[in-house]
Amino acid sequence: MSRNRTVPVLMAVFALGGLFGPFLTQAPNRLISGAPIAIWHAVDKPILFLVVAFAGVLIVLSQLPAMPNLRRAMLVIAAILSILVLDAAGMGAARLSHGLPAAARVSLGWGFWLIALCAAFAVIDAVQRLTLKPAMRFAIACAFVVYTAAMTLHGTFDHVSLLREFAAQRGAFAAELARHGELVVGALVPALVIGVPLGFWATRRPRIRPALFGTLNVLQTIPSVALFGLLIGPLSALAIAVPALAAIGIHGIGMAPAIVALVLYALLPVVRNSVAGIEAADPAVIDAARGMGFTPRQIFFHAQLPLGLPVFLAGLRIVLVQTIGLAVIAALIGGGGLGSFIFQGIGQYAIDLVLLGAIPVTLLALAADFVLQLAAERAAA
Repeated sequence: MSRNRTVPVLMAVFALGGLFGPFLTQAPNRLISGAPIAIWHAVDKPILFLVVAFAGVLIVLSQLPAMPNLRRAMLVIAAILSILVLDAAGMGAARLSHGLPAAARVSLGWGFWLIALCAAFAVIDAVQRLTLKPAMRFAIACAFVVYTAAMTLHGTFDHVSLLREFAAQRGAFAAELARHGELVVGALVPALVIGVPLGFWATRRPRIRPALFGTLNVLQTIPSVALFGLLIGPLSALAIAVPALAAIGIHGIGMAPAIVALVLYALLPVVRNSVAGIEAADPAVIDAARGMGFTPRQIFFHAQLPLGLPVFLAGLRIVLVQTIGLAVIAALIGGGGLGSFIFQGIGQYAIDLVLLGAIPVTLLALAADFVLQLAAERAAA
């Protein structure tokens, strides 16, 4: 029986992060780099012992012959290890913050992020080896999100500087998160409305493919910041020439150029995967449908679309994740979104403000990727 080689590597990196990386940092205010604090100085000894013990047990179990019950045990232990790391960070921050001035900050060090990622990857590895059904994987992900949210509401992370930054920016955060969602939806819907028919047209007229994909490839190769900037002039002129467009919010800066740029970037993967999805159906199935008297419309909706849906969802997954990430750049031209916190934090050299924008974007992208992956698997089943 094969042994698990992934977990020992993850736990080796886990140990390196704990031994050499700062688990937390302590600073007199939000703008000054904090002094590094090792995990054994930040965390109570019983919690530290449990973290080490669960990591050790995980390594031992990974070297035993693989069996379903053993893999389930590894999943439970890896999940508990992830929870312990989060608890340790929250309790360590509370312990270090005791007696400090109100302006002082206790931040998460890179050692914490390395340890937390290794523990999370151990959970993901266990889930993949168990080959769980999509519904069970979704339930596990929801349980982890609910537990983390409960810890946050309970006040476990109240003394972590990132949460203190969030408390100070709560109103602005809600507005920028909503704006980020508007940017993503505002770009994704037009991209699908334009891209899917173009893909269908390309399957019916193969001669237009070189010109179509060539044009879309050129758009894709333009750097994002450059494309955002190139749209400012034309949209400004359009708003001046047609006041009605300016009245509904179309200007050289703001959401309009951001959404146009995001739509242009999304078109290539949408069109390409629409073509791949439509052509994914077995030619024998299409011939059989024609032999049964199906019209082209019926063939599309009853054969090509169901058979190509997994391919299309895989492409949509790429487009959505790409759009969530690129929407960050919209803040540079007044489009708002979570990128506002990132660029403000860079300008102020406030790492927690950068993380306040970067972490939600990352989580949104991961959540979108996870949900659409499950949907693609479900469609293929």
